Amino acid sequence: MQVMQEGQTIKHEMYGLGIVTASDQERTAVDFDDHGAKLFVTSIMTAELIGEAPATPPKTKRRRKASTAAKAAKKAAGSNRRQPSVNFRTLLRHPCAQPVQGCFRW
Repeated sequence: MQVMQEGQTIKHEMYGLGIVTASDQERTAVDFDDHGAKLFVTSIMTAELIGEAPATPPKTKRRRKASTAAKAAKKAAGSNRRQPSVNFRTLLRHPCAQPVQGCFRW
């Protein structure tokens, strides 16, 4: 198989439909619909070419780093979690070793 252009649609016999994300003489990266991203050796890869590459290849979106204000808000929201109603250390020292209905110590 030869080097492919980014954005070309291919059909692989095992992984199904996918879009070429990168390709050179040694490796070809393909993002499949159902199986995610896979990396192939270009010279031994077998796939059926379905569609040509678009005139402008699709750009991947990058995630932004969370701002310090967002991190602080997330941290503050996490500190309001409800505390457990049972102290687990006390539970481990309990003579019954398990909570029992009617136990006067529980």
